[in-house]
Amino acid sequence: MSGWGGFFVSLLNYKTEKYVIAENRRIGILFRLYQLAVLGYIIGWVFVVKKGYQEKEEAVQTSVITKVKGVSLINSSQTGPYLWSAEDYVIPPNGEQVFFIVTNYIETPNQRLGFCAESPKVPNGMCQSDEDCLEGESIAAGHGIMTGLCLNSTGTCEIYAWCPVEHSKRPTEALLSEAENFTIYIKNFIRFPKFEFSKSNVLETSDDSYLKKCSYDRENHPYCPIFRLRDLVRNTGNDFQDMAAKGGSVGILIEWNCDLDKDSSECNPRYSFTRLDMNLNSSITSGYNFRHARYYKDEKGETYRTLYKVYGIRFDIMINGQAGKFNIVPTIIAIGSGVALMGIGAFVCDMILLYMMNTSSFYRERKFEIINFKKERSKTKEGNHRERRSKKTAAEKDDANSVKKMDKSEVMVEAARSEGSQPTVDRQGPTIPRNTGQRYSAVVSQQAAEQKHHITFASPN
Repeated sequence: MSGWGGFFVSLLNYKTEKYVIAENRRIGILFRLYQLAVLGYIIGWVFVVKKGYQEKEEAVQTSVITKVKGVSLINSSQTGPYLWSAEDYVIPPNGEQVFFIVTNYIETPNQRLGFCAESPKVPNGMCQSDEDCLEGESIAAGHGIMTGLCLNSTGTCEIYAWCPVEHSKRPTEALLSEAENFTIYIKNFIRFPKFEFSKSNVLETSDDSYLKKCSYDRENHPYCPIFRLRDLVRNTGNDFQDMAAKGGSVGILIEWNCDLDKDSSECNPRYSFTRLDMNLNSSITSGYNFRHARYYKDEKGETYRTLYKVYGIRFDIMINGQAGKFNIVPTIIAIGSGVALMGIGAFVCDMILLYMMNTSSFYRERKFEIINFKKERSKTKEGNHRERRSKKTAAEKDDANSVKKMDKSEVMVEAARSEGSQPTVDRQGPTIPRNTGQRYSAVVSQQAAEQKHHITFASPN
């Protein structure tokens, strides 16, 4: 219990730093190199690169409006010539942040509700007898509802669906190959509510015809918001015609990194492009397609439709950004983190010096010192008392010595009397301590009264 008690008592002790200069060049060089590294990190990375003196906001509010322009003429053997405009090949046509442009398609015209054979491309639609076609059941990946009959002519089940079912193959080359010249106008508005800052990606210029003749180019027109499809796909590292045949998905990233300590004209977007689906067209996971239909009514009022399986490019516009402005709070935090890193360096060097060197015990003896105020105070009082006692003892010894000297002089005087001659006295006289002057004077005065001879003592030097 005494051990645990001492441990808990030691927790109440306060430890303060004691600075010891250790003349060790290895540790000194290591510590200075660490300090230089920390200073380089704080100044170069935290303040210059990351701008740690600024208050940041990443919650950017954004809005995107898109417009696609361009036409393409298709001459199909089934439907004849057909002019595709933006209203036909842009889905949805109202211009959203995610949109799709048709570049290839399979057309199945004049579909009407009725009974027909299932497509041989559907594996579960194959049959050998009527028992394989359950009436009223649908087939996975099929086109309609089974009637319970197996058609020997096709080897498939009869279904109730939009007939005839889709049976054509995808064209190997894009039917809308001229779509590479289509243009996309992307208008982006951003706002940082913390700083009450708003901006648009449309370049601020007095030239009204700028948007009619400019096209985005990374070198010449980096802030033009009009993109040609061919150039846009090329920036992803792909060929437009290869992607247009089977379809794909492209991401357009608009980054806003605004330093609000500078002028607002220097806050401009940066565009980057990437392909989001698989890069290899031979992969079964790459490409993009879906089906949609256009419905009509004939003279009898019966509904029929044209089914399109469209292939094309899906565009996802993603907005990312942050704004920064000077603030004293993050500046103090950055400086404080730097000071803390300096302390880590000193701690590591102390550990090396005190525990990982051959002379560690020597440095530990100089580094650590235990101070108890009460004990030190009692020691000081005891030392002062001893000093006083030693001074008193020395004074008593001096008194005794002076008395002895006086007795000796008296003996010499008596001897001189007996011989009838005047004793010889040193011109300087005996050495008289300061504190025994009165005794000497008393003794001398008494001797002078007893004898007629006068003895004169010289004052000590």
